[in-house]
Amino acid sequence: MQAVHGRRLPAEWEMQRVALLTWPHAGGDWGDNLAEVEQTFLRMAEAILGHQPLVIACSDQPARQRLQSQLAPHGAPDIHVVPSNDIWVRDHGPITVVGRDGRPRLLDFKFNGWGGKYPAEKDDRLTRHLHATGAFGDLPLESVPWILEGGSLETDGRGTLLTTSSCLLTDTRNPGTDKGWWEDRFAEWFGIDRVLWLDHGHLEGDDTDGHVDMLARFVNPETIVYTACDDPDDPHYDSLARMADQLRAFRSRSGKPYHLIPLPWPSAHHDETGERLPLSYANFLVINGAVLLPCYAQPQDQAAENLLAPLFPGRELHRIPALPLIRQHGSVHCATQQIVR
Repeated sequence: MQAVHGRRLPAEWEMQRVALLTWPHAGGDWGDNLAEVEQTFLRMAEAILGHQPLVIACSDQPARQRLQSQLAPHGAPDIHVVPSNDIWVRDHGPITVVGRDGRPRLLDFKFNGWGGKYPAEKDDRLTRHLHATGAFGDLPLESVPWILEGGSLETDGRGTLLTTSSCLLTDTRNPGTDKGWWEDRFAEWFGIDRVLWLDHGHLEGDDTDGHVDMLARFVNPETIVYTACDDPDDPHYDSLARMADQLRAFRSRSGKPYHLIPLPWPSAHHDETGERLPLSYANFLVINGAVLLPCYAQPQDQAAENLLAPLFPGRELHRIPALPLIRQHGSVHCATQQIVR
């Protein structure tokens, strides 16, 4: 299809040029859990390198040398020393669009720590710093003076965008905007001509104000997998049921109802302070030839694998131990970003 404004936001399952990681470091929020979360990052890096190139932003030269040594048996990641506040490159990294000429270009939006909740000055500059080091090759970089996070966007690659009103309409990001304003901007920036707004659905412990990548994901242009709660006594039950009702009312570009597949519901998991954490199997990453599935040391992990694997034929499924990530309220998709070819 010809995208409006001559641009197209590609689907995650399209061929990728590279994946991105912002490596965790001392002095961040990880404290005594740093070594454990680094093991999860190593697992993600190894899985990615088995299928495609990887760019890593790390904190200093000793970290760069250590990572080169640790990852050498699995490939040769392109590692750059770039300051960062935190690891969540889905939200502070670049977003790829494809131009009328078929070439990708990178959009660098403003990032303010999910509405000013956390320090973000270094993360806000990370994409520009990486581009200046040559990490993105000859891809052009376009700065956009509005706040937008990659985890709030989900697309079928054909001009349809799935997003949440709870995140995009909050006054702590872009005050005064409404759905119509966003739909105009999505057309301008991404070539989007259909926006599906989810007005319900939340996960306790999600401090992004409800990113869609924890709630509902396209697996092809006609199919959406979504977070569903099967326990009527769980506080998430009503909100997620209303979200499912909205999904059932949506129509694909062909005019048909979407094929909707509920994901397994993880058992409640709390941190040491008693806060419930936002476990979600929707937060998987699709790369060339593989899917990285967050796992939480629960029996439901196997059910999630059994459900997702047939939806991505020809792709190897890698289980990623995600409990270390979820302690800081994110998971595998939140900690990664991709650039298409």
